[in-house]
Amino acid sequence: MRRWLLAIACCWGMNGLAADIRITPDSSLTDAVRQARELRRTGKATAVTIHLAPGTYRLYEPLRLRPEDSGLTIEGQGAVISGGQEIHGWKKQGKLLTADIPDFNGRPVDFRQLWEDSPSRGGFQKAVRARDVEDFEQMHRILTYDKKNQILWVPKAAVAKIMNAPYAEMVLHQMWCVSNLRIKSLTPQGDSVAVRFHDPEAKLQFEHPWPSPMTPNTGHSSPFYLTNAKELLDKPGEWYYDFRAGKLYYMPLPNTARPTAVYPVLETLVEVIGTAEHPVRNITIRGVAFSHTTWMRPTEKGHVPLQAGMYLTEAYKLRPQIDRKNNHKLDNQGWLGRAEAAVEVRFGENICFEGCRFEHLGGSGLDYVVGCKGGTVSGCTFTDIAMNGLVAGSFSPEGLETHLPYQPTDFREVCTGLTVKESEFSDVSNEDWGCVAIAAGYVSGVTIEHNSIHDVSYTGISLGWGWNRDLVCMKNNKVHANLIYNYAKHMYDCAGIYTLGNQPGTVISENVVRDIAKPSYVHDPNHWFYLYTDEGSSNITLRDNWTPSEKFLKNANGPGNSWENNGPQVNEDIKLKAGITNL
Repeated sequence: MRRWLLAIACCWGMNGLAADIRITPDSSLTDAVRQARELRRTGKATAVTIHLAPGTYRLYEPLRLRPEDSGLTIEGQGAVISGGQEIHGWKKQGKLLTADIPDFNGRPVDFRQLWEDSPSRGGFQKAVRARDVEDFEQMHRILTYDKKNQILWVPKAAVAKIMNAPYAEMVLHQMWCVSNLRIKSLTPQGDSVAVRFHDPEAKLQFEHPWPSPMTPNTGHSSPFYLTNAKELLDKPGEWYYDFRAGKLYYMPLPNTARPTAVYPVLETLVEVIGTAEHPVRNITIRGVAFSHTTWMRPTEKGHVPLQAGMYLTEAYKLRPQIDRKNNHKLDNQGWLGRAEAAVEVRFGENICFEGCRFEHLGGSGLDYVVGCKGGTVSGCTFTDIAMNGLVAGSFSPEGLETHLPYQPTDFREVCTGLTVKESEFSDVSNEDWGCVAIAAGYVSGVTIEHNSIHDVSYTGISLGWGWNRDLVCMKNNKVHANLIYNYAKHMYDCAGIYTLGNQPGTVISENVVRDIAKPSYVHDPNHWFYLYTDEGSSNITLRDNWTPSEKFLKNANGPGNSWENNGPQVNEDIKLKAGITNL
């Protein structure tokens, strides 16, 4: 039974007549939003707040907020908007537990994540999708890489367990990204095995030049791990899902009889959808948790990223190279796609999130995709996220080759004026190791300040895009007083703060970057930095940033950058003020 309690305050304030809609977890969020829309449309209220009682609100499709919902507030301390379904009917099978996964909305379900509710460990914890190594320091290494024949050669012992596994995947470490590759065939030859992959990722993997896997002739061989095979299910806390049979296999943790577990059925929970002519305006979501999503492209088409999780749809080396005025020659081309996020905003003005949690997510967390103006993300927590924590702005439209400058004729496409502050990002990029805590692409007037970023797989904050110094739509961005530590847990060619492109008026100031992680398997153990201005970075001021040493990189920069007083000599007061201040 779906129900809500509606109360309208009978008084006029500065904002007109206010209305409150109160719902419980057995109510429909979509119905409540429609009721709020009708109250405003019929003139019965000018400002509406939907109050969510504590509990879990499970969705069967994303909640969509449109221009007609402008002015809406959603509040819900203790409320969780979830794309997950609980598992019921566990059965004992030797050391394993099994469960049948029913159809969802009339279709079989597939998923890439599983969470177990563990009160003793503080709530939901991500279970491990069965893999061949428990400790990533023990990953096997590739032997050689045959681009022409699209073969990856690996030691026979590395794949012995999965020779007959039908849907096994390889996660391949290569410089600043990892690729998810679905294994098509394994062909032994002596003490080696030729690994071939399915398309489209096989073509992408062997044609794209950057980032590339490392082979022995470079002095380092790329590591990899294997996953998604029942034969690898051998440690407590691991699971395997047989999609064809609809059966889940789980090896329980000690002292766990019948776990409370959740699997995801949605990729996106909330979509704010406007247009350039009719944006969604003045939406505030306060105190709500967004949980339990997946992202299925790696299962269906593999995942070969270029950088920051932006996946390639086509890429290849150029011979001869392209001469670019004011830039170095270009040796490759690529076109990109973008992973889904739990919450996505398109053409929204002043779309704000206050005190929200983005957690237990299989894609990215929060994404201001295109055409967003203003908005504040404050006091939020981003944790246990497979990909990027927060994403903002274009990372090249799908039809624009990603090294070309992006300067749209209609500036309304550009994300401007967003503020991200007083928020914590931890355990982000825990599946796609090449993702970052905060990824801001082609943005203007964005402020990222007083955030705490730690325990991430790669870079902390990535600002800018394009690999060129041409004048584009980026300008006047601010990265101020953030605390970044224990970053680069899996990937190097990284920084606490990283920039690309021409960004006049951009200032990076009074941040603290320290304590980089030291994984043994990175492609170059010296290629890490505290601050990193990469290709085309121009007209950026870096001032009073505290780092333990002056380990900075200025790679193929353009003109106008100013480096002022960065390093261990920065004033102690600046060091102490970085990070979240409202604790």
